[in-house]
Amino acid sequence: MTRKIRLGAFLPGGGQHIAAWRHPDQPVDGATSLEFHVALAQEAERGLFDAYFLADGLAIAFGGGIEGGNAKVAGFEPVTLFAALAPLTKHLGFIATASTTYEEPYNLARKFASLDLISGGRAGWNVVTTATESAARNFNLDQQHPHAWRYRRAAEHVDVVGKLWDSFEDDAFIRDKETGVFFDTEKVHFTDHQGEHFKVKGPLNVSRSPQGHPVIVQAGQSEDGRGLAAATAEVIFTAHQRLDTAQEFYRDIKARARGLGRNPDHVLVMPGVSPFVGRTEAEAREKYERLTDLILEEDGIALIKGLTGGTLDLTGADLDGPLPPLDPTEGMKSRQVLIRQIADENGFTIRQLYQWIASARGHFTIVGSAEQIADTLQEWFENEGADGFNILPPWLPTGLSDFVDLVVPELQRRGLFRTEYEGRTLRENLGLPFPENRWAVERRSTHAAE
Repeated sequence: MTRKIRLGAFLPGGGQHIAAWRHPDQPVDGATSLEFHVALAQEAERGLFDAYFLADGLAIAFGGGIEGGNAKVAGFEPVTLFAALAPLTKHLGFIATASTTYEEPYNLARKFASLDLISGGRAGWNVVTTATESAARNFNLDQQHPHAWRYRRAAEHVDVVGKLWDSFEDDAFIRDKETGVFFDTEKVHFTDHQGEHFKVKGPLNVSRSPQGHPVIVQAGQSEDGRGLAAATAEVIFTAHQRLDTAQEFYRDIKARARGLGRNPDHVLVMPGVSPFVGRTEAEAREKYERLTDLILEEDGIALIKGLTGGTLDLTGADLDGPLPPLDPTEGMKSRQVLIRQIADENGFTIRQLYQWIASARGHFTIVGSAEQIADTLQEWFENEGADGFNILPPWLPTGLSDFVDLVVPELQRRGLFRTEYEGRTLRENLGLPFPENRWAVERRSTHAAE
């Protein structure tokens, strides 16, 4: 089958851009409007997107913050929201973010397995380690755990969740009213995990879904993040400004996955892209400048502070001067490096820097016509830069509709994107294999050896 671009839609109700809520098209209450999220999900499905993706935070980020903009000071917990959206769609996947640092494996496995059943096999879990001091202070800590500790816990957490999701074999439930046999007790398995961070007996009290278990998504880009992604992820959400760095990441992840005995074709790399789409480049540029003009200085400064680890003090700084030196923190290490790279390579002032990252916080912003944007996506896709893209419309719903109405048809015309959904589950649409239950595999191996 011809390889196709995969597309995720990253659609926070308050918009991606830190000034999105001030745009005339953007509902001011979008972050907490279920009606608006329903419309976004249905629009993404109209555009044949693979999945609706949402990040999540465990603390308020005032001003620009990490995810940007006062419009996101309050919003929905993603799994809860997606459980409401799933029955109102048929094909769209739902990838929700949840933290291995502050959630227990049993609760998390149960929550996502439930969403997977509710959606008929369209759930995904975006694995994050949560890197803010403000979140740590909401979970009995005075400061966040060190970066390396968070990733050791994350690796064990994902392992335990996978074991829990395999508690029931696919054919464990008989439900025979005549005999009174509801399930086969030999096909229900204890987890019996005991490790550095977790002790979990199991089994999970939720069965497997039509896609086996939720798709595992990961967004780490540091050395520890790459190791976790190569070992566990099926989709990787990454941030790059240039094709050459995207290629380095892509090739490294594929090589690591192959070295761990995994099929690299089943580890999809999907960089984030924030498109300002116009019928002409001039129209796209006008849209970009209109939104840029709405940025409040204090939000721009807060955005830079959040993305550089939360300690950079720009009080009284010349916003038309260069970004001062940064000391590394225990926060998102790869993003700190990327923000510095963007500033240095472009010669940006502080003001120019926050204007450029206001839409996508380090992900790739493209301003152009549908043809120009399709050219860029095609170049990355065909040259080992990406298997697909997570699209971050700057404001909603218009930014999403622009992409659906203008870019999607151009990608389809080039034979790069689907014209209809291939299946009903998220795995089927992403071209990922069904994960066999580990106990069923073991039983089959035992029988073959006898």
